[in-house]
Amino acid sequence: MTLHLKSISFLNEKYPETENYPFNLPIFHQTRRLTFDTPVTFFIGENGSGKSTLLEALSHACGIHIWRAAGNTRCRHNPFEELFYKYLRPEWSAGPVPGSFFGSDIFKDFTSFLDDWATTDPGYLKYFGGKSLVTQSHGQSMMSFFRNRYQVKGLYLMDEPETALSPRSQLELLDVLNTNSQAGHAQFIIVTHSPILMAFDGATIYNFDRSPIRPIAYEQTEHYQIYKNFLLDRKNHQK
Repeated sequence: MTLHLKSISFLNEKYPETENYPFNLPIFHQTRRLTFDTPVTFFIGENGSGKSTLLEALSHACGIHIWRAAGNTRCRHNPFEELFYKYLRPEWSAGPVPGSFFGSDIFKDFTSFLDDWATTDPGYLKYFGGKSLVTQSHGQSMMSFFRNRYQVKGLYLMDEPETALSPRSQLELLDVLNTNSQAGHAQFIIVTHSPILMAFDGATIYNFDRSPIRPIAYEQTEHYQIYKNFLLDRKNHQK
């Protein structure tokens, strides 16, 4: 089992300010370090808890490019989010490794970039299943990307990959994670709301709903408990 990224440290004492997001979140002041002891790690928590913001900052801190189209930004720009990565310190096992950042909201940007590259060099497509990702459904193109890209040694960051995946495809993604992490070349850090994905056997689950950020057992997550209670008594949950 290869763990490329051993930990990240938060340089709390060097934060430039404390009034604006994400520097105003208590979890980023009260958490000093996150360790990565398993090949698959999940970040979970409510919207706005900081998990996706940390994942993007971690991508920048690790030198992993985010393929986002120019102009694809929110209405209100927050420059402090872009600074966050400067206050994270990655610790590697044997030096930095390449990798990729997957975000469900920007994946179409990447597929367009890939199609543009393939017009001059069709060989690019062989790394992603051999055919254009644009011509496939959103879910199919995502699974083609996962199956092929993650065969390469690297650190893989994923932001809510379940968004366009059916439950069956989520189970297929679990198999992709298992195959490539067990092969010893791939390490995954994943933001998710999916109780199917976070059920990955042996994964570390970090909970962002309590401060500081700490591991939580799968059965103790709110996601598991809500889905379990609903399925056991779905009629009463609809009253």
